[in-house]
Amino acid sequence: MSHVLTLVAAPGGLDRSLLTRVTEALTALGGTVDAPDWLAPGAAADLPFSGLAADQADAAARQVLGGTAVDAVAQPAEGRRKRLLVADMDSTIVQNETLDELAAYAGFGEKVAEITRRSMNGEIDFAAALRERVALLRGLELGALEATWRQTRLMPGAEALVRTMVANGAHCALASGGFTFFTGRVAALCGFTSHHANILLDDGSRLTGQVEEPVFDRDSKLVVLKQLASENGLALAETLAVGDGANDLAMLGAAGLGVAFHAKPIVAAAARARVEHGDLLALLYLQGYRQAEILGLV
Repeated sequence: MSHVLTLVAAPGGLDRSLLTRVTEALTALGGTVDAPDWLAPGAAADLPFSGLAADQADAAARQVLGGTAVDAVAQPAEGRRKRLLVADMDSTIVQNETLDELAAYAGFGEKVAEITRRSMNGEIDFAAALRERVALLRGLELGALEATWRQTRLMPGAEALVRTMVANGAHCALASGGFTFFTGRVAALCGFTSHHANILLDDGSRLTGQVEEPVFDRDSKLVVLKQLASENGLALAETLAVGDGANDLAMLGAAGLGVAFHAKPIVAAAARARVEHGDLLALLYLQGYRQAEILGLV
């Protein structure tokens, strides 16, 4: 079969009757569908198919699924296991928005969170918004960085995603509009091959309210994707990118598989591949990994 439609749900959330209904919908459009291939019993399955474009299959599956908490992504069957991952950090690999939480220590939490919201929705320029938010941190003691880090939590499935891909020969890069103070720690915790982000400036004891120029923004993320693909001898079709905000759109659009993860509306609307219900394990299932192949699962 030329394509595969992958359906992913929480454990126990996917059953044969649902797969049958999706199969019938694809067949009604003129597609030919093979028997389901279970990647994780009750949680993830492939439906190999031919005769339809990926976007047709996506639309048909989502119509059947309706409000069901199941994600569905169709793609060509060939080359689905990627050799480069470029991932956003805040609200993607970690559950937090680290700049917002850092700003709370400076007494500007709500103000910074609102600027972040507008920036991630594409309402204002990212670089200008970052400079404005960082300026509010001027004079903040460096201990606030450590305190923010102690509150930072990985997104479910993050470490399994990275360590499984690395174990299978992929380069995994963290590319964040946040700060290297956090990306370095997240990279070490999850096993990322490299990390790329903004550098907060300080005078040795307090933040200066400035970030090292040039700002690492949406264009920088795209540059990292292309540069790492080139350095590793990979075509962009062999790459996977994941993120949730407007500054991720460029890399999501260029990657072989660009996944909007619990994304802001502007990003969800632009990305064909979306994970709206599951955790980061979904990105492994989309590549055809089976439950037994995923590192760290009990």
